[in-house]
Amino acid sequence: MRAVLQRVSRASVVVADEVVGSVDRGILVLVAAEDGDGPADVAALADKLTGLRLFQDQAGKMNLDIRAAGGDFLVVSQFTLAASLRKGRRPSFNAAARPEVAEPLVQELMSDLADRGHRVEGGIFGAHMNVHLVNDGPVTFVIDVRDGKVL
Repeated sequence: MRAVLQRVSRASVVVADEVVGSVDRGILVLVAAEDGDGPADVAALADKLTGLRLFQDQAGKMNLDIRAAGGDFLVVSQFTLAASLRKGRRPSFNAAARPEVAEPLVQELMSDLADRGHRVEGGIFGAHMNVHLVNDGPVTFVIDVRDGKVL
């Protein structure tokens, strides 16, 4: 799995002019499932997301995790993160998991985060989505997970 994390002061997902998910302070997670991804990758990503200290403490240092900061997750499936740009001018999506595999993995990630006591909002898998965000910092990270391990 590959994910782009953005610390946000607010973010929302709009589908057909309707807000389908939104958070105030929190982490926007753009996530792609790739061929070969499974439950161990979801668990490793959820572990990393919940433990990362991305929020500032009173001294201005990134010492607070999302729970300590009072933040929420907005998870948005974005299969284009699995694209390869190595050859030619057109992206190749050969590494992206098929929708019938990817959608349950994204849902499992959202469920795992919620089971850990976090408020989780999301987009609509496969829909054309407009993602609105205010990146706080800006703070942005990329995470790759393979075989249940964060790379």
